[in-house]
Amino acid sequence: MFIHRAYFHASKVLTCLAIFLLCLNFPGYKASAHALSASYTNVVFEKDKTDFAFSLDVISVLENMDVDTNKNGIIEPDELTTNQHKLEEWISDSVVLEMNDREQSGELLSLELGKKGDKEVVTWHFVYPAFETGQTISINDGLYSGPSDSAYVNLITSHNGDQVSETVLQGNDRTWSMLLTEQQQEQQLPNTATVPPDQAPPSQPSVTHQTTGNASSGWFSFFKLGMNHILTGYDHLLFLFALLLRKQSFKQYASIITAFTLAHSITLTLAVLGWISLPSRIVESVIALSICYVALENIFRKEIRYRAVITFLFGLIHGIGFSDILREMGLPKSHLVVDLISFNVGIECIQLCIVLILLPVLMFIQKKNFFRPAVMYGSFAITAMGAFWLVERMFF
Repeated sequence: MFIHRAYFHASKVLTCLAIFLLCLNFPGYKASAHALSASYTNVVFEKDKTDFAFSLDVISVLENMDVDTNKNGIIEPDELTTNQHKLEEWISDSVVLEMNDREQSGELLSLELGKKGDKEVVTWHFVYPAFETGQTISINDGLYSGPSDSAYVNLITSHNGDQVSETVLQGNDRTWSMLLTEQQQEQQLPNTATVPPDQAPPSQPSVTHQTTGNASSGWFSFFKLGMNHILTGYDHLLFLFALLLRKQSFKQYASIITAFTLAHSITLTLAVLGWISLPSRIVESVIALSICYVALENIFRKEIRYRAVITFLFGLIHGIGFSDILREMGLPKSHLVVDLISFNVGIECIQLCIVLILLPVLMFIQKKNFFRPAVMYGSFAITAMGAFWLVERMFF
């Protein structure tokens, strides 16, 4: 009896400690609910120059540079002007553009505050020399190269005439190369003579994109972005954990996961396509509210009913939250479907892995005497975290 009671109380203490440590790992400021620092690079190739625009969210700028002179937590236009030289040097040293492996010096045309969706950003607009056929341009991003690099992404869009392509630099994948090549297509109609090479029309240059080092391009970069987005979306993960925490049948678990997947896939697609839109403050607040609701239901409801319906309704809002980063990138319509599907599949893969890990553990400890108290303590901690986010997102 003594051993059993000691085991019971020890389990409660360990459960509380684990939850406390888990909460400590959720950063406490607004930008950390999606602990993702995002930059946006837009490169336009023209005959006489190369335009290079780099945008970074204001919070990331404040984390790295002491430019908030009045300490009010924002960057004001006069602070931007005062610190222009310092900010120019910082980005020029951190985000390097190379031509044939030689670092290029660009001219800063403007430095300004703006918005990407609901996100405040600082944009550096540089101009570089024009590229010629056979030259290679490389972008090396050295921002957040320390331990926090996994929470930083650079969404690159390049334009060459009608050709548009995108890729994502993240984690250790920090270099992307683009090769300007000449492609001559010889077409010969029946019963026509071959045109001599010296009389052939000039070939049209095109951009061939290739990756160097560990960089990923195309659909796979968006697949990885989706995985990274859910892994750093602590509020989405906490909502999913709260849904699974209470003891339920396998059929109930399956219906919950299916409902959440369908719901956020629907609104993710609609939001990225621009068919629906809600203010970020409302979306993020409802996501926090969903965490509180499910956790309180775990505590006070004797029997879990209609959880799949509740999950579907809240999942619609979570899907809009997932869409923010893609909407801010402004994906071209020609690649939108592939990029969107790749991003969503990345989210689903991580979600499925989490469920496959959590469910066996939960179903095992459901047989233990300490499971019910653990659910209570865990749900109280989840409610507190959700309430903290709710107040922060609504009023700050």
